[in-house]
Amino acid sequence: MPSITIGLALTLTSVLGVSTSTAASMSSVIQPSLQAQTVQERVEEYFADEPIMIAVSRCESHFRQYEKDGSVYRGKQNNQDVGIMQINEKYHLETSQKLDLDIYSLDGNLAYAQYLYDKQGTAPWSSSSACWSKSKAAKDLALAK
Repeated sequence: MPSITIGLALTLTSVLGVSTSTAASMSSVIQPSLQAQTVQERVEEYFADEPIMIAVSRCESHFRQYEKDGSVYRGKQNNQDVGIMQINEKYHLETSQKLDLDIYSLDGNLAYAQYLYDKQGTAPWSSSSACWSKSKAAKDLALAK
């Protein structure tokens, strides 16, 4: 449980006079929104040197690795696209497994996206380029070339 959530639970116990377990249950309602922010921050940290990939993630998944029920986020147009970077299972699962990268986890999905980006640039995400190509990161990348 993130420290903010723990702090919130402790505050609830003292302010509302509820038990620690009740406060923890109440704070779990707040936790999903904190996780969404944490996921975005993780992407921004991971791709600090490749800001175009932050824009790609925003367009591909809106910074979601998991659904509210805890299952991996899947593409709406293609159910085989998984996670924050929408890595397609049909084309990439075997290679990701050979590289010992779990595309169903946040860090594995990001690491495999880095692998793809290093080999192919943004080409694997061309289907969403109408969205991310308008970003400042895309414009900066075009100027750098």
